[in-house]
Amino acid sequence: MTFNRNRPFGFSLGLLAGAAILGSHGQAWAQAAVAAAGGAAGLEEVVVSAQKRETNLQDTPIAISVLGGNDLSDRHVLSLDDLGDGTIPSLRVAPFFARNSALTIGMRGIGALGDANQPARDQAVGVYIDGIYLGRAQGLGSALYDVSRIEVLKGPQGTLFGRNTEGGAISIVTKAPTGAFGIDTTLGYGNFNGYTAAAHINLPAFHDVAIKIDGLLSKRDGAVVNPTTSGQPDFDSYDKRGFAATVQWRPTDGFTAEYAFDASYDGTTPFYVQTLKKGSLALAPLAPEQPKAAGRANVGVPLQPSVGTTSGHRLNLSWNVTDDIEVKSISSYRHLSQSQFDNGEAALSAFAPNGAFSRYSLANVYQHQYSQEFQLIGRAPELQYVAGAFYYNEAVHDNAQTPNSLQWNATGTDYTFLSLDLSKIPFDRASHVATESYGVFGQAVWTPAFAGEIAHLTLGGRLTHDAKAGALDTVNGAVPSYVDANRQTVTGAIPLHRHWNRFDPLVNLAVEVAPDVNLYGKWSTGYKAGGANSRSLTYRAFNPETVSMFEVGAKTEFWDQRARLNVAAYYGDLKDVQVDFSVIILNNNRGTLETTNAATGRTRGIEADFTVQPIDGLTLSANYAYTRISLSQAFNPFTNAQSVVYPLYTPQNAASVGADYDRPLDGAILGVHLDASYSDGQYTSTTDPTLSDASLLVNGRLALSEIPVTQSGATMELALWSRNLFNERHGFLKNFNPSLGTYGIFNEPRTYGIEGKFRF
Repeated sequence: MTFNRNRPFGFSLGLLAGAAILGSHGQAWAQAAVAAAGGAAGLEEVVVSAQKRETNLQDTPIAISVLGGNDLSDRHVLSLDDLGDGTIPSLRVAPFFARNSALTIGMRGIGALGDANQPARDQAVGVYIDGIYLGRAQGLGSALYDVSRIEVLKGPQGTLFGRNTEGGAISIVTKAPTGAFGIDTTLGYGNFNGYTAAAHINLPAFHDVAIKIDGLLSKRDGAVVNPTTSGQPDFDSYDKRGFAATVQWRPTDGFTAEYAFDASYDGTTPFYVQTLKKGSLALAPLAPEQPKAAGRANVGVPLQPSVGTTSGHRLNLSWNVTDDIEVKSISSYRHLSQSQFDNGEAALSAFAPNGAFSRYSLANVYQHQYSQEFQLIGRAPELQYVAGAFYYNEAVHDNAQTPNSLQWNATGTDYTFLSLDLSKIPFDRASHVATESYGVFGQAVWTPAFAGEIAHLTLGGRLTHDAKAGALDTVNGAVPSYVDANRQTVTGAIPLHRHWNRFDPLVNLAVEVAPDVNLYGKWSTGYKAGGANSRSLTYRAFNPETVSMFEVGAKTEFWDQRARLNVAAYYGDLKDVQVDFSVIILNNNRGTLETTNAATGRTRGIEADFTVQPIDGLTLSANYAYTRISLSQAFNPFTNAQSVVYPLYTPQNAASVGADYDRPLDGAILGVHLDASYSDGQYTSTTDPTLSDASLLVNGRLALSEIPVTQSGATMELALWSRNLFNERHGFLKNFNPSLGTYGIFNEPRTYGIEGKFRF
């Protein structure tokens, strides 16, 4: 869907909007800034592909936030987990407890998981790279390649996006081959012995074939010291590497075939979990409370990186059959292998003289997936449409072991490493599952001529069939027993055989009340597929979780396109919410988590994105999200009583601001970037009312770019950067247990570095 735009519009509207935003002195500020601007060029147009065709952000009547390649560079974003600082306020990204090996992603209070290590469970925010759906939470922390933009689509996207977009979708678009020779390299070094190297090479087109090669390496030592004498790595380190090759063939202007292969390695050590305040159990003298962010762990533990490797093949075909009809095909195959070596939780062990402690959580996830999507994109008089079909197949299996790795002496003043032979330690759990999903979808936009082409009515829908088949093979180191449908006790793997059918509609009415003022109202639904929890004793199946959401919004530009204000308000009804109930039972490795469709709820909120260019070269931005979600009480199988359910990773208030200033300097360009993100505290457990700390993080970058190197046009850029510039420390995860007390995980300390970029 797109609006018809007539650019020369309404300076007076800009002054009124600016005055409303900036207060009683807004109009005077606007007039002064206009004089100072001296004919500033205005904000750049932002292109998105949320409607399966490229459109202007302002012409696309859904709530979208976009980060371009320069935005990512300015914030030193290396992977999706770096967006956990709240750059986009309504998007919440967090690690799975202490583990960077899997990410949990939420939007508008929907989607974040308490346990992301679930083969038979899906996330509610879909992540796509160049149109390919990524099925697992594992692998999402891999380094990003040469990214053109990241589009964050808020609210249900069940019509045009393939799977599990109940809360929204993240669409990552990489840069295509240019067909012209060019080399773009980056070298950098930072604190914690961090270093980065990247190269992007475009080869000259030959016989209508263009090739692009990307390679990257980013590595950093840990931020919390692991005090051992055996050369173990520290906590919160990473080693990210990747390679990609893209081949594009364009024999005619109307046909494009693009094949891509990528492979990545992501090695991380866990965050350090601290005892903030003791519970009823005694603490060892060597492991006291640590109420503030620690730079050194109380005890040293055996540790090795959790390693995720991913690889994939992609084939995109695009054929313009006529000037009005385009046919697309998106084919992919991907493979994932993820190991988990999490020994960051020694604080969650009870002290006993000469007792074993420090549970080493070892797990492996193996997955492969393939998908196929066809799209028909066309237009006719007064009509634009998209129709298509989607198929997805996934196979996953996992296993886990949880041996203790340390042993106290009699007084808790010293400890020793236990010898671990993993081949002799039984698996606590193991499971496998296969998922098959297919569907058909369509969406059409009617722009009636009799209404002056200012109104746009969109109708759409997707019909989906999901099926999961698998089994829980091992429970507490043994073959499980269960009661079958005939009420007979059976010893063997607990089976899962479930399927669901779902229709998700969409209705959207958009009206251009003025050439640069576009209003819309939208109703849509979405869902997250059902499944089963491999950490439970029963492996009972749960059903899909659904949302029905109303959204109204306005997209405006004013002040000769030097200011942009987009706002959205929404209300959503949640049904059959998938709730995790957990209990910590000391010295019990299994049976501590159950997932049921236990709750209903409501989510409502307001989102606002404001960007202004008051003078040439200076761009200011401000973004805000208010989110309020309420869930009903639900039956807790561990307490046999109704429990309050707390929404995960959903701060009520979150905001970010940014400032970018560029000016010529002796033939080069001086660039200054600052951004800050604020977030209220948030719940990090569905059954625990403990809030995390509020946070205020600042990032900065100072760069001198476009420095001439050769007469042929080669340039260089030198930059200083910092994340968490003021070294603000907050507990991004906090939980309470009566026995263990309050424990938590703190954000990363300040990181900084220098980097050079060379373009030929």
